Amino acid sequence: MRWTDTYEIVDGLIEAHPDVDPLTVRFTDLMAWVMALPGFDDVEENCSERILEAIQMTWIDEL
Repeated sequence: MRWTDTYEIVDGLIEAHPDVDPLTVRFTDLMAWVMALPGFDDVEENCSERILEAIQMTWIDEL
């Protein structure tokens, strides 16, 4: 899984953090949570605020 695999990332975040409101998550925490997901294989340098925003918005939409 890479930074661009938004839906897979969001599925993993929902499973790992089921009681979290995505609007309350800081981007620094979101990045760390994504990088800790099983099967995630990308580097921090490939991440951007735009990618984190897309992940957060998708997470909100999936709830």
